[in-house]
Order: sequence, then structure tokens, then C-alpha cells
Amino acid sequence: MAQLTALTQEVLSAILKSIDEGIHVVNTEGKTIFYNEVAARHDGMDIKEVQGKHLFDVFPSLTENSSTLLKVIKSGKPIYNQTQVYVNIHGARIDTINTTLPIFVDNEIIGAVEIAKDYSRMKQLAESLLDLQKNVNKNNKKKTAQNVKYTLDDLKTVNHTFQSLKDEARKLAKTHSPILVYGESGTGKELFVQGIHHASLRGEGPFIAQNCAAIPETLLESILFGTAKGSYTGAVERKGLFELADGGTLFLDELHTMPIELQAKLLRVLEDGMIRRVGSAQNSSVDVRVIAAMNVHPNVALQNQKLRSDLYYRLNVFTFSLLPLRERKGDILFLAEYFIQFFNKKLHKDIKGLDHDLKRFFMSHAWPGNVRELKHTIEYMMNVGEGVFLQMEDLPIMMKQQAVPIEKANNELSLRKNVEELERQLIDTALHLSEGNINQAAKLLEIPRQTLQYKIKKIRE
Repeated sequence: MAQLTALTQEVLSAILKSIDEGIHVVNTEGKTIFYNEVAARHDGMDIKEVQGKHLFDVFPSLTENSSTLLKVIKSGKPIYNQTQVYVNIHGARIDTINTTLPIFVDNEIIGAVEIAKDYSRMKQLAESLLDLQKNVNKNNKKKTAQNVKYTLDDLKTVNHTFQSLKDEARKLAKTHSPILVYGESGTGKELFVQGIHHASLRGEGPFIAQNCAAIPETLLESILFGTAKGSYTGAVERKGLFELADGGTLFLDELHTMPIELQAKLLRVLEDGMIRRVGSAQNSSVDVRVIAAMNVHPNVALQNQKLRSDLYYRLNVFTFSLLPLRERKGDILFLAEYFIQFFNKKLHKDIKGLDHDLKRFFMSHAWPGNVRELKHTIEYMMNVGEGVFLQMEDLPIMMKQQAVPIEKANNELSLRKNVEELERQLIDTALHLSEGNINQAAKLLEIPRQTLQYKIKKIRE
């Protein structure tokens, strides 16, 4: 039995050591009984400096009130995603997000285990960016040219629908209502949002952009709303992005990645214009226009519970849906020529354009990366191309593998197939603009609802 217990402990220890997160286990006296290498790296310690030692001997800044491990032992209740800041015996400051769980044996608590994620570097970077943004705003009160590089005129298009979208954005930019922008990656959402800010009455105010993806909830909250001194160990009075964007625009990209709980706090700000720093009991007023963007359709985000419905309805005062490049066929060659001229100046070249075969390939390519993919493709080809015109052999390797042989491309001249493809694209565009509403899509296409349903059924067969 003793051999089996020893073997079980050895296996358990091996498993815990292999986990790519910090694991720290203490007994009810606060002494460490397990501490893995990941936790040691986070804390800037050696395992032997911590193993068997009391928490206070190794992390002298901790107290019974600030230590999540000791709190859990005392309460017997788990703590999830709790920010903790402490100093080790070498004087280094550590920032972690901890999930701490009590350990019970026969209904009696025998200790606690902590799973820690280190975000010291991420937090330092975020705070540095906030300080930088604060200095930019202070030194650049008259004009935010450093923040805003683009206007709506920088969105080049010959597509009638997209041009109408720009005209509508220019008109609605004068309001103060929130805006929601949807578009696939590479369609130019941030450029579009900067254009709205530039055309707005807030154009002289700050423009601040924050991508909500891949940032821990606790850190994102402090970035957005700021922190109060003493809200946690080492916390200082610091403005968040809402305060830094006061009088201007705050652009929240990939909104659907923001934790649902934090979306509720964002909704409150949109409702009453009041923010509260993390750890503070006081509210303060801000005058900020929020523009949010998503690269997934709002309906999909709602169905997958990635977006609160009440936040969506509050943001949905004005919504813009940016068409993907494959639905703006006329823009493909137009933008290709535009980017060629752009890189001619930048690279000191004199490329005349695309040759005939390359034009046909560009028109048949799906462009999943949209305008961004097109721009980067032209940039690559301009660097490697040696002829007067860009040619198929100048394509990036991955795109060459997708290229259809020219003899097969001749089959694309079929009038019937091209009419069917155009009809499918128009139906897809109408459904995209109407967010799947058949009645609205039929009106846009100027055909009866029954006809549209028949055509959709035929396409899907």
C-alpha cells in the first residue's frame, strides 16, 4: 500500500511538473508542499528557495488579507482569475492572475492549490503604452495627427455600394452615437473607423484604438477604466483609455473577444457616460464616442454567446458592414493599379501594371485576406518583379500553387456560367446587407420574395 501511495505521488508530481502554468500548493500552515518550475520562473525564484518554506518567508509583501492561497484556506471557497501583485525575497515585483482552489480530504481542508498565469510583462507593456498615450495627448492637444493617419478618402473604391457606405459614414460621423462596424479581416475596419473620427466633430480630439483579443479580463478592465491607488498591492492612480479618450473616440476592435462580464460594464458607460476605476468607489464622467468592430457577423456572435444582446442593441444605433473584396470585383484591378503606383514611388520603380494572364488570375482569386492580402501581394511582386509588367511568375509561392492554368481559365468565358456566378454574388451581397432577412434582400434585388427563395434553394442544391 505504501509503495502504491508513493507511486501515485510520483505520478501526480510528474503530471503537475509537466503543466505549462505555475502550480503552487501549500498546507494549512501556509508552507509550500509543491512548487513547479513554471511558478518558479514566474516568481523569479529557485524551487529550493520556496519548497518547504512559509509564504511570508519567501514573499514578504504578502499578508493574510492579500494572499489568495491563505484566503482560500481560511474561507474554504475557490477564487477565480484574481489579480495578485507581490514582491519576492529578492525585491522583484511579480504580477499574476490566479485561480486558487481549496484541497479537501474527507470533507476536511488540508491546503490550497494555486494555478497562476504570469502577465507582468504584458502589464508593463500595457502601462507603458498608457503612459505613452497620455504624453501624446498632452503634447498634441491641438491635432491628433499622430493617432489618425487616414480619412474616408483613403478608402479607394469604384464600387457603388461601398462608395454609398463611405457617404453615409461621412454624414453619420457628425453625430455622437456609438457605431458598430462589421467586416472580415483585411477589409479596412480601422481605416474606416479613423475616417469616421477624422470627419466627426471630435476630429481634433484624441483617437485611441484597443484590440480586445488575447488580453486577460482583469488587465483589460484596468486598461479601459484605470486603477485606483491601493486597489491591489502595488496599484497606483492611473487613467484608463476612457479617460485618455475624453473628448474624442475610443475604438474597440474585436469586441466579441471581450469577456461577457466586462461587456456589461462597457454597456453601463455607454448608457450614462460614467466610469469607475478598478478599486475605486467614485464615479467620474467621460465624453467619449465608442466605435466597436468585429470580424465575425454580429448574429453569429450573439448565437455563440460571445456578444451580449443588450450591448449589441446599444451599439447598433449605426451599423456599417464592409464588403469583402470578392464582392467588390470592380475594385480588384482598380486597387491593384493603385498599389502599383504607391509602391512605384516607395520603391523607386516604374512598373506599368499587370499583364493579361495575371489580371485574369487576380479576378478569379477569392482574396480571403481581402484588401490587406492584395496590398501585400503587390508589395511582394513589386520587390521581386523585374519586367515592365507584373507577371504570374512574380506571385508569392503559395499563390502560385493556387493559380489556375491559363488553358483551364478559358472555360471561364462561358456566358451562362458567368451570369449564374453574378446572380449568386448579387444574392449573397443582398443577404449580407440585410443580415439574412429574405424580405429585405428581395427588396434590394427588386424581385419577388418567392423568386428569391427559389433561387436560394437552387443555389444550395
